[in-house]
Amino acid sequence: MKTKLDLTSWNRKEHFDFFGGFDEPFFGITTTVDFTIGYQKIQDLGYPYFLYYLHKSISAANAIEPFRYRIEGDHVYVYDKIHASPTIGREDHTFGFSFMEFDEDFEIFITKAQKEIEKIKNSTGLCHSDSTKRIDTIHYSSVPWYNFTGLTHARHFQFKDSIPKISFGKYTKENKKLNLPVSINVHHGLMDGHHIGQYLEEFQRLLNE
Repeated sequence: MKTKLDLTSWNRKEHFDFFGGFDEPFFGITTTVDFTIGYQKIQDLGYPYFLYYLHKSISAANAIEPFRYRIEGDHVYVYDKIHASPTIGREDHTFGFSFMEFDEDFEIFITKAQKEIEKIKNSTGLCHSDSTKRIDTIHYSSVPWYNFTGLTHARHFQFKDSIPKISFGKYTKENKKLNLPVSINVHHGLMDGHHIGQYLEEFQRLLNE
């Protein structure tokens, strides 16, 4: 379900019009979150590593309304719920796109997500389907082989994109603390640094639960 945002009363209407005219309206930040408690839960309870922090991330994104904004034509819609569309790596070092339906219940989420991962790993090509093309998603990727302090994305500027892109890297250890790198790229007409800060605060809270 989605609701059309009333642009006439929206306090970001001028920002939306301004950044909407840019060739590259996206901006991004790279930071780290404290993964110490989350990683310990994964170890203690045997949770799937990637799916654990993916679920916390998509839960946080659903809690911050601007992450559910999408541009369709000249309008902005607010989706009731957004889902995850992460890239899934294969043993031959290719990857495929996937669609993972969000559910607040972690056990339900991982049951469906594990089936999707298995399907993509046993397929070939990009798997660019109608599901992975849905705009009520966040585009996720993971580069678990190395830590990063910056990240860019391939972009098709003629395509009017408004889907946030979130990427994770390899965690690093600093004394007894584990730092997980995260890169967040969003449409500046829909949100700014304040909203990314809200997402990161909620993501951290969920990791520490």
